[in-house]
Amino acid sequence: MSTSPKKSQVHHPSLPKTPTGIIGLDEITDGGLPKGRPTLICGEAGCGKTLMSLEFLIRGATEFNEPGVFMAFEEKASELTMNVASLDFDLDKLQAQKKIRLDYVHIDRSEIEETGEYNLEGLFIRLGYAIDHIKAKRVVLDTLENLFSGLNNQTILRAELRRLFQWLKEKGVTAIITGEKGEGPALTRQGLEEYVSDCVILLDHRVINQISTRRLRVIKYRGSIHGTNEYPFLIDEEGISVLPITSLKLEKEVSSGRISSGIPAMDKMLGGHGFFKGSSILVSGTAGTGKTSIAAYFANETCKRGDKCIYFAFEESPKQIIRNMHSIDVDLQRHINKGLLQFHASRPTLHGLEMHLVVMYKVIKKFKPDVVVLDPITNLITVGSVSEVKAMLIRLIDFLQEEQITVMFTALTLNNIVNEQTDEGVSSLVDAWILVRDIEFNGERNRGMYIMKSRGMKHSNQVREFIITDKGLDLVEVYLGPEGVLTGSAREAQKLHEQTGEVLRDFAVSSKDRELTRKRKVLEAKISNLQMEFESAEEELNKMYQQEELIKQAALNSRLEITSRRRGEYRDEKGKIND
Repeated sequence: MSTSPKKSQVHHPSLPKTPTGIIGLDEITDGGLPKGRPTLICGEAGCGKTLMSLEFLIRGATEFNEPGVFMAFEEKASELTMNVASLDFDLDKLQAQKKIRLDYVHIDRSEIEETGEYNLEGLFIRLGYAIDHIKAKRVVLDTLENLFSGLNNQTILRAELRRLFQWLKEKGVTAIITGEKGEGPALTRQGLEEYVSDCVILLDHRVINQISTRRLRVIKYRGSIHGTNEYPFLIDEEGISVLPITSLKLEKEVSSGRISSGIPAMDKMLGGHGFFKGSSILVSGTAGTGKTSIAAYFANETCKRGDKCIYFAFEESPKQIIRNMHSIDVDLQRHINKGLLQFHASRPTLHGLEMHLVVMYKVIKKFKPDVVVLDPITNLITVGSVSEVKAMLIRLIDFLQEEQITVMFTALTLNNIVNEQTDEGVSSLVDAWILVRDIEFNGERNRGMYIMKSRGMKHSNQVREFIITDKGLDLVEVYLGPEGVLTGSAREAQKLHEQTGEVLRDFAVSSKDRELTRKRKVLEAKISNLQMEFESAEEELNKMYQQEELIKQAALNSRLEITSRRRGEYRDEKGKIND
């Protein structure tokens, strides 16, 4: 019987790593660069090799208490210090604190003579002294080509290259060696560095349609899992930021909490409670239908709750949006003053799609908003195709859902007939889709709002008229006329017509009521007269009956009296006889 341990009980030792401190890079490399081993960063001129290696040293010294040595073969120490000062990196201060040591080694091809005994002993001594002097944990050699620029013997070159990498391993320092990209498929000029390095990172700087984008890819990483995709990275005043968005999976937490759209009538259409927190919402429609107003209303409602919102504008400047929203009684400036609302406006052509994604990722990470607005996403088509915009937005939605941030997109429908299957390829990705359409009738243009879908909640299937006034946004209840749904002046005319008809009906009913009342009064008067006549006749009859009774009684009394008299006489006669 087997006694081998269960798979879940097997311990897999992890490779020790040195964190770079560069935003996103440690996530891609699952913790950083291999500790105590050399890493090769290669790429063409201007792709950011020197800056990335310098930031690796500076972050190590300032954030992880790991001093570092930068040995340059191309730029002098003063030039390096000046170049990174714009990024708020003070190399002079770090050198004074013995956290960083810059060393420039001048190599001139004309001064080098190949003798067959060429070696790097002098470099090892100089580098070893610098490492021991500040007890360095990190080392950068920039660039490798300059170090071997005077050596043409490939056999010696390869031997010295291997010896350099082995020496760095023996010193136990985490090293970065930069190298120029070679011709064709080769990653480096010599074609050997990538094989002897434990980790190889390729940097790329592309220009497509006059828009530049920098990308990073981890070619190999011995003994460790790592992201294998291309990742865009940004160089700005804070250094390098890498966006590892494609490493995210569909394993996100969801919330059942609801947040208001800011329009009570719209919330009512969404089951009475608004959108799900952390969901994605698309508001699409033709030009002038109020998409930006809906987005601004949503941002305003978010800030009124005390939550934070970032508004990415690709069409209008922040001041223009703030001014325009005053016309619908929305004051966004007060939320900016309180630090709850932040605008980030730029033309889509400023960056490529990937760079826009990096910028948004970085701003969102720094501000930590509860709601994000992108207005409008259709402008991004100027720097990429619909499929590329869709791919970019998928990555953004995944990131925002991971962070439980609610996002609202606005999209311009470019024709009168909305393609409900694509709508810039986003409608199938979002949780709720609000469509605002033009309704042209009776010689005027009005707006109608539909809820095309809202996942996970009961929602209205009716069309509502969407109105924009100086008091804000509202939805008018559905009004059906003889010809269907009526909007604008047609609705008001139909209402007036119905009200007039109601008044006429009321007047007709009132006239009938008055006629009935009059007839009732006439009849009641007749009944009253008849009643009086009846009572008079009844009284006469009663009198006659009483008289008859009196006569009968008198006659009876007379008869009784006569009878009584006769009896009396009879007794008298009888008595006389008896006597």
